[in-house]
Amino acid sequence: MSENTETIFSKIIRREIPANIVYEDDLALAFKDVNPQAPVHILVIPKKPVAKLSDAESGDHALLGHLLLTVKRVAEQVGLENGYRVVINNGNDGGQTVYHLHIHILGGRPLAWPPG
Repeated sequence: MSENTETIFSKIIRREIPANIVYEDDLALAFKDVNPQAPVHILVIPKKPVAKLSDAESGDHALLGHLLLTVKRVAEQVGLENGYRVVINNGNDGGQTVYHLHIHILGGRPLAWPPG
């Protein structure tokens, strides 16, 4: 994926498509999922376009750590004190549908295992 690859998330980052944004900083954006699978379902995405987790490189280690700390910050911000699930789908078999790395935060109710 190059910097010019278009996804719906690229358009959200550029504010070409509206989103219910709950957090933003220089590296990441977090917004409510339009098709929530739990009472709280938020996506955390990097502003840098990385198609999928398996495309991340060693130079992305600080960004990946930042994304996980952003998950923690957003979960606290929305009151998920009883816990939450963090999901990264990777590739077709992993259920990834948008090829821009994104982390799902799911919570607001007890979650069953296995997920699917």
